[in-house]
Amino acid sequence: MKRALMIAALVGSMLPLNSPAAQPDVQRAGHIIIIGVDGMSPDGVRRAKTPVMDRLMKNGSHSMHARTVLPSSSSPNWASMIMGVGPEMHGITSNDWERDEAILPPAVTGMENIFPTIFGTLRRARPTASIGAVYHWDGFGRLFEKSAVSFDRSAASESEAAMIAVRTIKESAPMFLFVHLDHVDGAGHGYGHGSPEYYTSIERADSLIGLILEATVQAKIDSDLVVIISADHGGAGRGHGGETLEECEIPFIIAGKGVRKDVQLTQPVYIYDIAATVAFIAGVPKPYAWTGRPVLSAFIGESLPTAEEFFTPLSAPVFEPVVPGYGYGGTLTVDGPAIVAVRHEDPSVVIHYTLDGSTPMLSSPIFTRPFLLGDGGVVKARAFTADGRAGRTATACYRVSRPGNGVTYAYFEGPGWEKLPEFDGMVPTRTGATKEFRIEGTGARNENFGLVIDGFLKIEKAGRYEFVTISDDGSKLFVDGKQVVNNDGDHGPRARAGDIELSPGLVPIRALYFNGGGGAWLDVLYKGPGIPCQVLPAHLLFPRR
Repeated sequence: MKRALMIAALVGSMLPLNSPAAQPDVQRAGHIIIIGVDGMSPDGVRRAKTPVMDRLMKNGSHSMHARTVLPSSSSPNWASMIMGVGPEMHGITSNDWERDEAILPPAVTGMENIFPTIFGTLRRARPTASIGAVYHWDGFGRLFEKSAVSFDRSAASESEAAMIAVRTIKESAPMFLFVHLDHVDGAGHGYGHGSPEYYTSIERADSLIGLILEATVQAKIDSDLVVIISADHGGAGRGHGGETLEECEIPFIIAGKGVRKDVQLTQPVYIYDIAATVAFIAGVPKPYAWTGRPVLSAFIGESLPTAEEFFTPLSAPVFEPVVPGYGYGGTLTVDGPAIVAVRHEDPSVVIHYTLDGSTPMLSSPIFTRPFLLGDGGVVKARAFTADGRAGRTATACYRVSRPGNGVTYAYFEGPGWEKLPEFDGMVPTRTGATKEFRIEGTGARNENFGLVIDGFLKIEKAGRYEFVTISDDGSKLFVDGKQVVNNDGDHGPRARAGDIELSPGLVPIRALYFNGGGGAWLDVLYKGPGIPCQVLPAHLLFPRR
């Protein structure tokens, strides 16, 4: 308790008041610390217990809608954060990138024949300054100029990284320090984004951030300091790398000398703006090749953007209970109607919804209390402000399974496949029954496994049907004996579609799936005549005898 009170007090004391009497010119800080938490999503910051980050936001400026670059993977985004540009310029397009094996060369080079980073930029401007990096993930160490840093330390754990940072701050009071913590990403891959373990890992990161801030007080640099907290990507399910908001939105928190207090930033913030913001704080010109811009509205004395320029879209409503996954909320109910409940973080908005797959408008029904769906269905929800401004749309697929419904599966364990193996020639580790064409319910391990899921889908109306698999890694879908979707290969969460003409009746459907490592996910969706796109309805699935 004493430590928590001490951290709360020092976080408040290190930040200047944003009062009318404040200095109109930006107050340059002599010390800058970036703490990058791998895989930390805005949802994680909101839902985990994060008193240190909450206090920083209260006494600084923040955005929960900062954007990554694509792909939403670690190397391209850490590089963009420190290089001030996207992958199309710095050439780091995947985690496979190595300096001597780059496919796309950097548009320009600085020190050490890589795209100029904030490390090299600060070193050129401040030849004698203490500049360095401490990182939990070894891959971060290949992204910056080694000759630009005073110290370069790789850590075996998040605790070790934080302790090295604490000692470094106390011993050398660095002008610029980058601290990388990797354990939140590990929790996302191991347990799933949105899982209790994932939120616990963010709470752990919050406590380590508190220890680092405490060290700045002991080193007596807290009054001349700006600290930035951010991430490289979010996640969905057990992975990332795709194009969903869950993967592509990250937190951006900035606090310290010259920073406005209790400001929720409305201007767009991009991950490559962070390098330019550091250069701005240090009073160092940013390289011409950088496309990132300082987040000026976070600073006292700088003008705020006007509503006429742009507005940040309202966030989408949230269906409850929150289900970790790729893009769709909604739950599976067994032997009972589905219960639809939705909320929004802003209590002043009005939530409108639809049940036919259309986008909710002001004329759509208003959600006032939870309601029941006997057979499940597709629910779309959208928030509107009092003046009619609309937010993003959330979609939920509710499914209901009754006695007699379900599918069968065969489960296989493998050595780390890169494409779908020939399951027909293999002996499954086990077989069983489950409710849907999903990994859940099969007892699959975290990686290196495969599934063959079989069943019948009841088609009630003749016509052309489109089927989609969303998978990480590869999948194929066969409908009525024909291959309709080929989504094979070793890849992150990816959607592939195909269509087929179907007649009413029970139609055989089979999904092949494998996971070769990392995140694991499988969803099968369809749409047809008068049927909006949705996860296969559980009450229309039957086992193949």
